[in-house]
Amino acid sequence: MKISILDDYHDTLRTLACFSKLAGHEVTIWNDHVQDVDTLASRLQHTEILVLIRERTKIGAALLSRLDKLRLISQRSVYPHIDVETCSRLGVIVSSGQHADTPSYAAAELTWGLVLAAMRQIPQQMSALRDGKWQIGVGSSVHGKTLGVYGYGRIGSVVAGYARAFGMKVLVWARPASLARAKADGYLIAHTREAFFGESDVISLHLRLVDATTGIVTPTDLARMKPSALIVNTSRAALIERGALVSALRSGRPGMAAIDVFEEEPVLDPQHPLLQLENVVCTPHIGYVSRDEYEIQFSDIFDQIAAYASGTPINVVNPEAVGRQRQRSC
Repeated sequence: MKISILDDYHDTLRTLACFSKLAGHEVTIWNDHVQDVDTLASRLQHTEILVLIRERTKIGAALLSRLDKLRLISQRSVYPHIDVETCSRLGVIVSSGQHADTPSYAAAELTWGLVLAAMRQIPQQMSALRDGKWQIGVGSSVHGKTLGVYGYGRIGSVVAGYARAFGMKVLVWARPASLARAKADGYLIAHTREAFFGESDVISLHLRLVDATTGIVTPTDLARMKPSALIVNTSRAALIERGALVSALRSGRPGMAAIDVFEEEPVLDPQHPLLQLENVVCTPHIGYVSRDEYEIQFSDIFDQIAAYASGTPINVVNPEAVGRQRQRSC
């Protein structure tokens, strides 16, 4: 079958061991990022199976309506970038494993790296050293401080464990079921949402982005944080109300941020407001971008393709599309 893979920036996938699972298929890999519908429609006109790397490219109705041969979209994790309703209407199956039982250690490790980088001013100190300056300020230790984990799931729970190893007190705020798990694991539960934001020295967001969590962190929440506090977001930018983070940082509450996700991606403008703030450490959405994590993720994605090819699609998020599946033109 004809498979297209979008947004493989560094042409990494063909070097993975799991890529052998696509043997026998005709695979085309695109390394640039394109969102223009006309360009994508031209590139994908013969595509039967489309592989997506997380949410890098939006797949909307205008594009889907022009992809007459498309029968399967295979990816991993959530899918707010895919018009699932249109896929169902056109008979395009969307397979996306949610891997709820598989911690993303890569994302958790990046989260912790950002915590240390921001608290100890590592990027700023390195930049100054390259400019011929020796020590530009005094950072802060994490030992003895309070890490607030907002969302105690497969990543938040791992981050909490890292904090414990560094001698931090862990305070959790989440849904009732998640709070029960956190309490069973020996962590503290915030008495109130207000106390969670007010008492934490570092807050790390680990929530799925759905309608109920969009903008869940408000300007009022941020204003309750300490002037010395750090907020870390390696989940999704839209968890924080649009524009609220930049305004809060300029106002001094919280005093720092470490960000791996942005409201619009990719960010190619060096004048982006977050990149202009000295109290912010930014990375380009690399939380899940490690070779080890790619092997796990794309092994699952390619297994979904194999299952579809054998006539038994798995991890189908729109089962109604199966009944409308387009006639194969083998």
